[in-house]
Amino acid sequence: MQLFAFGINHQTAPLSVREQVAFCVENVEDALRDLVRRQPVKEAAIISTCNRTEIYCHTAEPTRAIDWLADYHHLPPQDLEPYLYTLPRERAVQHAFRVASGLDSMILGEPQILGQIKQAVKSAEHAGTLGYMLHKLFQRSFSVAKEVRTRTDIGANSVSMAAAAVRLAERIFPSITRQNILFVGVGEMIELCATHFAARSPARITFANRTPERGIELARRHNADLIGLSDMPDHLAAHDIIVSSTASALPIIGKGMIESALKLRRHRPILMVDLAVPRDIEPEVAELEDVFLYSVDDLGRAAQEGLDARLAAVAQAEAIISCNVDDFVHWMEAREVVPTIRALRESAEAMRQAELDRALRSLAGGADPQQAMDRLSRALTNKFLHTPSQTLNEANPEDREKMMRLLQRLYQIRPE
Repeated sequence: MQLFAFGINHQTAPLSVREQVAFCVENVEDALRDLVRRQPVKEAAIISTCNRTEIYCHTAEPTRAIDWLADYHHLPPQDLEPYLYTLPRERAVQHAFRVASGLDSMILGEPQILGQIKQAVKSAEHAGTLGYMLHKLFQRSFSVAKEVRTRTDIGANSVSMAAAAVRLAERIFPSITRQNILFVGVGEMIELCATHFAARSPARITFANRTPERGIELARRHNADLIGLSDMPDHLAAHDIIVSSTASALPIIGKGMIESALKLRRHRPILMVDLAVPRDIEPEVAELEDVFLYSVDDLGRAAQEGLDARLAAVAQAEAIISCNVDDFVHWMEAREVVPTIRALRESAEAMRQAELDRALRSLAGGADPQQAMDRLSRALTNKFLHTPSQTLNEANPEDREKMMRLLQRLYQIRPE
């Protein structure tokens, strides 16, 4: 069994590929159980965000775990292979630490990934697939991320996706205070975006969700309107900015829907920000005049302001991570000898118990206590030393020399 990680991210795969292997939060636990049930995987956790889909596992056959990902999403393995990275042992550890620290994010140093990893850990716990190895890995990842953010400026001047969306809006419209904003979905990303936009005091805010009841508190907090997703087409024309992030597997805003809205708006421009993976808005919408459509990748490129200040901290962060990787790998290697040590102790305990029982029977039969104890100690010594002595005597000359040095080290002896 070995620690192994694999996946795709914004550096290796375009959005059109990432959205094909994304997991929505509601399905992650079932997917994890399916992986552990169908493949030789002892532990597993899935990190699925708009920028990455990664699987961390403890397995004896990494290739079969990789095949499972393509099979689960009904994709030919060869379609996924060009975009995949595979990370065994210490490379998996290093990658986990870098991701948690924000070094592998589209926006260098962004803190949101840490919360997403914690959600992945929680899902694995609920699914029953988070064992001792992965628990230890992620807890150390959180510790490393905290150390990196405390001791470096990696998060300095970092611009979030939400802040980047606001800046785009301010470039398109003279003032957000005159604009009506529609947020589609009520998840964490929408909540973050709503907070940033609300700080600019827009004219009106509306939330649309499949189950409006889930958005009542969010709408109340921002003094906003709340509508159902089925009512959204009738409200599109009244909004200048549309920000969408749902867990839908298929687009919920189509080209025809926006064409109808543009006619009613008399071609006043609409800014559309699609933060969902898979995408909520059909890519063809970008072909329409008077529509400014931005995907999560577009926002990532726009959010690189202040990058120079953070780049200076990367080398320091990498050094912190490297040191922690060495410590964790040493811990993993130490764990590998545990079964052998346990077996050795169990064997010794069986010998001890057998000789103790024999000594107790001897004493019960009236034997001299001193003689019984002497026989007990001699029998234990002979049993403990019989196997290594016999193995040494029967070894060929080349192996015997190595065994002698090993026994001298194990038993701390120095023959004359």
